[in-house]
Amino acid sequence: MSLIKEIQRRKTFGIISHPDAGKTTLTEKLLLFGGAIQTAGAVKSNKIKKTTVSDFMEIEKQRGISVATSVMAFEYRGLKINILDTPGHQDFAEDTYRTLTAVDSAIVVIDVAKGVETQTEKLVNVCRMRSTPILIFINKLDREGKDAFILLDEIEQKLGIKVCPLSWPVGMGQTFKGVYNLYEKILVLFHPHGKAQEEDTIEIRDIASGELEKQVGEWPAKTLREEVNMVEEIYPPFDKNKYLGGALSPVFFGSAVNNFGVREMLDCFVDIAPTPRPREAAEREVQPTENKFSGFVFKIHANIDPHHRARIAFLRICSGVFERNKNYLHVRLGQQMRFATPTSFMADKKEVIDEAYPGDVVGLHDTGNFKIGDTLTEGEALHFKGIPSFSPEQFRYVENADPMKSKQLAKGLVQLMDEGVAQLFTKETNGRKIIGTVGALQFDVIQYRLKNEYGASCTYEPTNMHKACWVTCDDPKAFKEFQTRRAKDLARDKEGNLVYLAESAWSLKMAQENHPEVQFHFTSEMNGEVSAER
Repeated sequence: MSLIKEIQRRKTFGIISHPDAGKTTLTEKLLLFGGAIQTAGAVKSNKIKKTTVSDFMEIEKQRGISVATSVMAFEYRGLKINILDTPGHQDFAEDTYRTLTAVDSAIVVIDVAKGVETQTEKLVNVCRMRSTPILIFINKLDREGKDAFILLDEIEQKLGIKVCPLSWPVGMGQTFKGVYNLYEKILVLFHPHGKAQEEDTIEIRDIASGELEKQVGEWPAKTLREEVNMVEEIYPPFDKNKYLGGALSPVFFGSAVNNFGVREMLDCFVDIAPTPRPREAAEREVQPTENKFSGFVFKIHANIDPHHRARIAFLRICSGVFERNKNYLHVRLGQQMRFATPTSFMADKKEVIDEAYPGDVVGLHDTGNFKIGDTLTEGEALHFKGIPSFSPEQFRYVENADPMKSKQLAKGLVQLMDEGVAQLFTKETNGRKIIGTVGALQFDVIQYRLKNEYGASCTYEPTNMHKACWVTCDDPKAFKEFQTRRAKDLARDKEGNLVYLAESAWSLKMAQENHPEVQFHFTSEMNGEVSAER
């Protein structure tokens, strides 16, 4: 099959939401429809012993939350679907932000009872900045929740996006009868905890017909007709070009845990979602249809298989064809590399592949050569944009709790920091190690993984810090004066870059005012170079 046909066959998207909105459950049901799994698991359940495919880390199974992005692929209606299921918890937002650089569109999951939550706003904002097309799935219709019109108003106001309902609920909670698919003019009837069968789908081209009353009852039929008329008057008709430009978001209603409304959304999604899009590099825009291969690393996972200490770099293919055992240029290192066992993923399960195309995510076995943001090409020096490392806001000293396991602790810290989940700073004055994270829950995850994956124990000590920022200066004399005066507040990151650790917002402000020649940066590029953002 030609390169262009393979590109047209691919849909790569991320699923994002606030915690507990049902994102991982929805992922399971999509995999079920795609035939990738036979039985859907439960994120948290006493009755269902099988855990979800995408939450494969032990700590995820225990806590019932996603703490790392999972990559999964399956075939559906002749298309190759690549799903990136991201963590919803704000403490793991950095992983999600970077994952959004590797997708071409996103599905946003919203709990019908809770509506738009803070973390959802932040994640959608990242999508809007990149004009990423967004499809919205309003979940848990089998429970009581907000009125559909009120919820759509909330989505438009809080997320700043225009919506276009492509399905509409018939009732809610105890009175939930099903959804009317406005996209296909089909009524889908709801049966709790049952997989939707063909006989559950009733084709009603004209909802004014008496057939509607027979299926849902007189009052629900009357209400549905009134609400569909209002929808058609209030909301714009679906425009695929506006959706692809990020200016219009289609909305579907359903219940992922009951496997309801998912197929309708998936069928629409594969019709309208974009194929692999161009990617911005510092040098130029890279088109997926280019013959020369290029791709970038957006995630690293240490110990994806703890029994074999496997470390995997996740590579998003941007252009051309990636081939097994072919030499490629590692741009940052300036070295040629070849990969004997590139893999595709079903969460933690993987298989060796011979080739991959734009939109695909490939796992590369890594012995420490890769960092997040690294680029592989067939020779051209490209540096893909938009993969930031954020300034941490939570800090703790890390201490070795078992002197016999010093090497294991050192190795574990280095490898976990390479994943980008947290950052390690070494104080200039005394050499003490400080871990900085975006959220407090990361400390528990690091401690747990050090113990269970590396056999190393650590303890934490609190430290009074407000912010970490990278510092640079074009004036060597002024920079030396800054380093002398602020020595007790300086550290090095794992790349050796100088970092200023501010004890408070006031001390940061004073440092900036007293040293105007010094630039304070609050993000750094993941290839180790400090960015110019202030």
